[in-house]
Amino acid sequence: QVQLVESGGGLVQAGGSLTLSCLASGRTVAMGWFRQSPGKEREFVAAMSRSGSTYYADSVKGRYTISRDNAKNTVYLQMSSLKPEDTAVYYCAAARTTFYSGTYYYMSTAYDYWGQGTQVTVSS
Repeated sequence: QVQLVESGGGLVQAGGSLTLSCLASGRTVAMGWFRQSPGKEREFVAAMSRSGSTYYADSVKGRYTISRDNAKNTVYLQMSSLKPEDTAVYYCAAARTTFYSGTYYYMSTAYDYWGQGTQVTVSS
């Protein structure tokens, strides 16, 4: 069983930046970020394979950057040019097996482990 611990959430003004971190207690393959706002479904944000391939939701492309340090079992999400609509609870997710299609990176059901979530609030 792998545990994921997120950190780095908080309150930021629109246009500002924030970096989230997620530490995994064991080895993982794909790692990603999802977010959920009140009354909305959980949605894909970004993901990264162990080899370094990255995937982004259209809504965050060019503003968010996902990276990972395999030696530290940590994935990061650098968020910039934040907008009020980015306000959500952000969840880290990890998979223990390889995704053989890029499609799986976008699917919450494809991930095996989830963090507890960290709140990001962007004020206008």
